Amino acid sequence: MASTSRTVAVFGAGYIGLVTGACFAELGHRVAVRDVQPERIRLLNSGDVPIYEPGLGELIAANKERLTFTLDAREALQDAEVAYICVDTPPTASGDADLSRVWAVIETLKGAPHLTAVVIKSTVPVGTGDRVRCALDDAGLAHVGYAANPEFTAEGKAVDDFLRPDRIVIGASDTATAQLITDLHDGVDGPVQTLSIASAEMVKLAANALLATKITFINEIATVCEATGADVEEVATAIGMDHRLGPHFLKAGLGYGGSCFPKDSRALRAMASNSGYPFQLLNSVIEVNDLQPRRAIQRLKTELGGIKGLRIALLGMTFKAGTDDLREAPSAVIAARLLAESAEVHCWDPMARPADVAPWNATVRHSTPGEAMIGADAAIVVTEWPELKTVDWSAAGRSMRRRVLFDGRNVLDPHAMASAGFTYMSVGRATVLPNAE
Repeated sequence: MASTSRTVAVFGAGYIGLVTGACFAELGHRVAVRDVQPERIRLLNSGDVPIYEPGLGELIAANKERLTFTLDAREALQDAEVAYICVDTPPTASGDADLSRVWAVIETLKGAPHLTAVVIKSTVPVGTGDRVRCALDDAGLAHVGYAANPEFTAEGKAVDDFLRPDRIVIGASDTATAQLITDLHDGVDGPVQTLSIASAEMVKLAANALLATKITFINEIATVCEATGADVEEVATAIGMDHRLGPHFLKAGLGYGGSCFPKDSRALRAMASNSGYPFQLLNSVIEVNDLQPRRAIQRLKTELGGIKGLRIALLGMTFKAGTDDLREAPSAVIAARLLAESAEVHCWDPMARPADVAPWNATVRHSTPGEAMIGADAAIVVTEWPELKTVDWSAAGRSMRRRVLFDGRNVLDPHAMASAGFTYMSVGRATVLPNAE
């Protein structure tokens, strides 16, 4: 726990804002979280958490004496020493980050001359800090320090990533502000790296682009494996044993998704293009990732002889297990393409809560994987939920019209699936035919 308790205002009650606020409260600070969505604040004040993140609800409940939630910016800023900006920065039509929510928060800070520091945790383009500094100066807040403190939390383990990070990156306008942000993290088990504001802004974009590149690389290798008879799982395991490379993010599948990798890779590409540099490697990464779920559909069409009028079960909808986040999920591309091909789409996911919009409003939702597969001509594993490993696949196969399964996350055992009577397709491995009965 931090040696000195501070008063912190957190703007944004999404994944990053709620984790930031709850973890700072866990460290002993007094935290007010402000959001502009009334329903979100109502839920939080009633004891409910509007998003699913393991451990977050328990952390908020355990620190409710130090945590408040409000729609009122002035209430959040009352007595606050530090204001954290944790709003989203979605992509614009050009791929640039939309900073309108950041500037809206900056505008509300004009009435808070008592602040000591303003900190942006949102992912922003390099150079944003200079513009924020000018805006604060113009607002009469020249005495207020500024820092970039990017987040490196992964959905599904964000609380642990905050409290036990690989590193804490702080880009600050002065040493006093850097020390203040360092002190705020007192009690966090991770090294602090202090650098320039521009470098801190670049770190987050570069890190996510590199992780996206690793995922895309192994998916490209998987495609070559399919053409040559190699097994991408064996290849990735051997590659990952090299200490220079490591095993992380070398899992072939349907491509990356979520709130960070797609947005940040496009934002970095746009930022580079705006500077006159065509980021060709990142262009390729984005292109390959966009094609990856479509390749799965094409392979399924080839196996089935077309999918018009067929019933397809989607097993998993969120972009990865351990979250309810559907942003940039490969499942949306797959569902939309199946529907465009006149297939009937049945879905299962234990956590997803899709809005009543396309493509989900044209699909049928089921409460169990087995239920989703009844009468299906094929099934696609889209998300690596652990529940799929406990499915009675023999029974599920008997309920289907055709026992065809495409494992888009390579989570199931090919030979076990063949024993259950399935034609088993996966990413970067040979198709396994059902065992003769």
